[in-house]
Amino acid sequence: MDAALHHSVADGVATVVISHPAKRNAMTASMWRALPELLAQLADDSAVRVMVLTGEGPTFCAGADISSLTGKEDPQALAVAAEEALAAFPKPTVAAIRGFCVGGGSQLAAACDLRFAEEGASFGVTPAKLGIVYPASSTRRLVSVVGPAWAKYLLYSAELIGAETALRAGFLNELLPAGRLEERVAAFARVLTARSQLTQAAAKEFADGRTDRDAYWSEQAAASGDTAEGVAAFLERRAPDFSWRP
Repeated sequence: MDAALHHSVADGVATVVISHPAKRNAMTASMWRALPELLAQLADDSAVRVMVLTGEGPTFCAGADISSLTGKEDPQALAVAAEEALAAFPKPTVAAIRGFCVGGGSQLAAACDLRFAEEGASFGVTPAKLGIVYPASSTRRLVSVVGPAWAKYLLYSAELIGAETALRAGFLNELLPAGRLEERVAAFARVLTARSQLTQAAAKEFADGRTDRDAYWSEQAAASGDTAEGVAAFLERRAPDFSWRP
């Protein structure tokens, strides 16, 4: 099967699948280039409230497929552009991880808001094995996820760590038994689609360091009616209806 990114949208959840099973879902140059465009398309789709990134079969992503690059292409630049587009996606993002999540795969996972993994998954940031300088933006993002001590451990050693260690390090939000990942991610995505997109969008900005827009988001809350709906639903003891109001 050709290397590609596949996607589907159902019940407010966009699922993007990294598909290159012949090479453990390693990202080719064309896949790196395609991801920002695909994310822009999904960001503009009002039917999409949550995005799940996963890999086909038993592996999330084993990094970059170096054999797919031409001599003129900078693999780091391609990976960073895709990573930044993923980090900037305006709606909640969840990485659903099985198997290897290494190199560029870890970059993509770290750029998601949340990371759920299945037992047996392995994680690694491996530039020290190749004598590559890991990009500053990617390093800062890794530090923001696991803290400086674990980021240095991963970057200095280039060693793979297991899923339980990744959970302790803070890289993972949840670790699921074998066979439960898809069910749990689907259930959690349903929770996210039922919550206020306005709250989520503001929280994402603030958590990512944009702290100068309190007034803007207060105005958006008043205009959207989400606050009024949330309070009314609480008082009436019913589930709120946070249909997106542009």
